[in-house]
Amino acid sequence: MTQLMPQVGDHGGGVRSIRVPIPDNPLGFTLVYVVDTDGGPVLVDTGWDDPESWDTLAEGLRACGTSATEVHGVVITHHHPDHHGLSGKVREVSGAWIAMHAADAAIVRRTRETRPERWFSYMTAKLEAAGAPESHVAPLRTARDRKLPGFSPAVPDREIVPGELLGLAGRRLRAIWTPGHTPGHVCLHLEESHPAQLPGNGRLFSGDHLLPEITPHIGLYEDPDDATVTDPLGDYLDSLERVGRLTPAEVLPAHQHVFTDAASRVRELLAHHEERLTDLLTLLVEPLTPWQLAERMEWNRPWDQIPYGSRTIAVSEAEAHLRRLVKLGRAEAVAGSEPVTYVAV
Repeated sequence: MTQLMPQVGDHGGGVRSIRVPIPDNPLGFTLVYVVDTDGGPVLVDTGWDDPESWDTLAEGLRACGTSATEVHGVVITHHHPDHHGLSGKVREVSGAWIAMHAADAAIVRRTRETRPERWFSYMTAKLEAAGAPESHVAPLRTARDRKLPGFSPAVPDREIVPGELLGLAGRRLRAIWTPGHTPGHVCLHLEESHPAQLPGNGRLFSGDHLLPEITPHIGLYEDPDDATVTDPLGDYLDSLERVGRLTPAEVLPAHQHVFTDAASRVRELLAHHEERLTDLLTLLVEPLTPWQLAERMEWNRPWDQIPYGSRTIAVSEAEAHLRRLVKLGRAEAVAGSEPVTYVAV
């Protein structure tokens, strides 16, 4: 067996991180945090459910002076498989509890109960309504038996309650509800002095909510059985401002690297989304479907170079921005259009 070289970081004050790989993903890895408590090590997220990822997590825990069998608990920032994927295996070998916000726990339960073909049918209908061409929709019609990642996630056994301290012996870790990336995303505020005495108010495990160089994906909250018109981008912007007011000394995100000056990063992200909304209004001088809008939006590469799956994600992000514009009264659906088109007001 090839010797694994886990990349373990020591952030001081009984907090370490393990870079757990995400297979075939440009993000590269999830930063899984190991927090020492009087009851044993607690993980913040666990990483993708993959043999290499598991081996890296297990070896990383050994490098931290513990093991997977000794994990006391798992705190999940949100339900996505690069964060929650290995939680079930950790619980299986250690008996650890798993905690998650109720909104994302509901998604986990629904995911386990939804057959993949139901999901493919739902996505087919959503993309058709968004104006996607048949060439994009067609593969979904023949993918009914495809195995999807994250379709058997572990059901959490504890609920993270916003505003409350988590029951971690010897630590002060408070849950901050930050919906946007997912409806139940939480950041975790470690209300303790920074070990290097950096100025600010403790440390923040930020999940995917606040990343140093990446703008988190904000798409629609997908639920095949719920027709509620949500506003994920509005949720995200409100959550950003809430986190900015915490003024943590340091941010420990789930991807990339640890950073300081959270307030500055929050301002950058708020400005980015306001600029993007303004740019979309310029595009919406003519009626466009969500798909047509996504084709014209600025991404990190030209539209014709964006892979198939990423185009679906991009359309969801375009729709989230459209919903925000409609809610603000800056755009509206064109009556009688099918698929529906939107235009600036």
